[in-house]
Amino acid sequence: MDSGLLVRDVMSKNVKTVRPNSTINEVVRKMNKFEIGSIIVVDNEKPVGIITERDILRRVLEVTVASEAMKAKEIMSSPIITIGSQATTEEAATLMNSKSIKKLPALENGKLVGIVTSTDIVRNEPRLVETLSKMMWKKAKE
Repeated sequence: MDSGLLVRDVMSKNVKTVRPNSTINEVVRKMNKFEIGSIIVVDNEKPVGIITERDILRRVLEVTVASEAMKAKEIMSSPIITIGSQATTEEAATLMNSKSIKKLPALENGKLVGIVTSTDIVRNEPRLVETLSKMMWKKAKE
């Protein structure tokens, strides 16, 4: 059943990042500038968290705290779940399903080299739709 496609074959390589002490305004500005739905928080080139649009909606806007006073490290999801760039797309889909996540930063030798999303996998591996759809059903029931 393994197709041989690796995470590195389908991941985005130009990953946008911020530092833990970046303000939420800086985070949002960068996400808007590059039209992306998530950004990786790095400390000394090592990924330490991820911030998604949902994090900003739930942890900033919903609680009406001034975003200019908040830091990335205050709202990022951490510890971050990552995958090796040499892993198969099937392994990535299974991990996404088990952790109920849609984005996986990809690492080589502990360094961030890309990010793979459920959309990347579905676009390149349509047979894995069923694996990823289980996650969507779990989320819908929550």
